[in-house]
Amino acid sequence: MDGVPEPHTGWTFLTNHARVLAAIADNPNVRIRNIAAHCRLTERAVQKIIADLEQDGYLSHTREGRSNTYRVEADKVLRHPAEAGLPVAELLSLLIQAEAGHTPAPEQLTARPRMPVDGG
Repeated sequence: MDGVPEPHTGWTFLTNHARVLAAIADNPNVRIRNIAAHCRLTERAVQKIIADLEQDGYLSHTREGRSNTYRVEADKVLRHPAEAGLPVAELLSLLIQAEAGHTPAPEQLTARPRMPVDGG
């Protein structure tokens, strides 16, 4: 099928929701077809993810002619209890830096308290 991204098998570190939100944060006027191509998803999957993000208040949009302009609610906190209190803006800043080819300085990587790996 033409235009359908090749499926990915196996696990990944980021969810499709995070990828879509990062693409929108990087370009609030991005088209669904461009998000789909960038994230290797179908347009239908991107539409569903956008609906999820809007329903939970992470994203809103305004219609401008035939296109949308999206607004990311950067102060909204991440959903998982392990990231309680962490605003979505912190995750997005890392993802957008990575997309732009910027590598955080070593002090930025160690500035936050480290989480214990073995629970101790």
